[in-house]
Amino acid sequence: MAFTFDSQGEHAARLRSTLHRPDVPDQDEGVSSNVSEPVTTSSAPPQRTGVTPPALGAVVLGATFHYLGPSFAVLLFAHVTAPGVAWLRLASAAVVLVVWRRPWTVLGRADPAERRTMLALGVVLAAMNVAFYLALDRAPLATVASIEFLGIVALAAYGARSRRNAAALALSCAGVVLVTEVRIAGSATGLAWAAANCLGFVLYVVLGHRIATRDPGGRAASEPPVSGVDRLSVAVVVGAVVATPFGIAQAAPAFAHPPWLLWGIGVGVCSTVVPYVADQWAMARLPRASYALLLALLPVTATVCGLVVLGQVPAPQELAGIALVGVAVAMHRPREAS
Repeated sequence: MAFTFDSQGEHAARLRSTLHRPDVPDQDEGVSSNVSEPVTTSSAPPQRTGVTPPALGAVVLGATFHYLGPSFAVLLFAHVTAPGVAWLRLASAAVVLVVWRRPWTVLGRADPAERRTMLALGVVLAAMNVAFYLALDRAPLATVASIEFLGIVALAAYGARSRRNAAALALSCAGVVLVTEVRIAGSATGLAWAAANCLGFVLYVVLGHRIATRDPGGRAASEPPVSGVDRLSVAVVVGAVVATPFGIAQAAPAFAHPPWLLWGIGVGVCSTVVPYVADQWAMARLPRASYALLLALLPVTATVCGLVVLGQVPAPQELAGIALVGVAVAMHRPREAS
């Protein structure tokens, strides 16, 4: 073990920076010191005020895969009903996370409050996924996505906490409107399911952020720390179990056709495993309101994917929307959000 000793000047400087209050003058002002070392009030590097690259990258990664999953789901809708697709998505994701994270060990080590949060998130995931696909079956994707974004705006507005962040939220909303060309269409039943999906997504963000930022204190020193991804694995397994009575029968045709089953697994990996894990990475590094604002990148990412993958050149209106969202992300200050 190595020990380091401060010089007399460094020790005095640290005491003065610790005890000094800006509204109380130093009692030994005017007393000269024969110490030659310069006195510094802080040795900590300046903190970043904007969104960090790892957090932004996690959101972009999740957003990219968020739009790959529905492409597989579209292939399945001709053969499997919406509840069946939702069950295939959750069940295949649960299998991947069971092999990767061993959720039974996480559940056994969790305290009662932690168990309640994971179980609640699992129920929300089941309900949200079923509502999402039932809405898609009865309303255009643009309408479902627009209604879903309303809940995210409410979360971001609730935690903005400063005029700067409120202005960033307003810019992001304007950008999303330009990119998506918001339209409300579909049957009354479809709109009702879209509203249910919106509520589910808000609860997903609230509960997901809670498991991502929960302190794993109280564990034995020999036990590895429990991460948000570990807790997510429990929630996804619970969601698959909850959805089983409503979706396994509808998913039965996929078991007789391997290509359909592979599409279902693709939905689970692209729409659940990768984006939800990326969400946990981002949520652990951002306040809830900051994460909600960054979800404005979802339609932006879809537009960029359309350009890169499909050669769909965005219109000037869409480019203006992308620019507004970019300015909003640059303006936002996570330290001023909650």
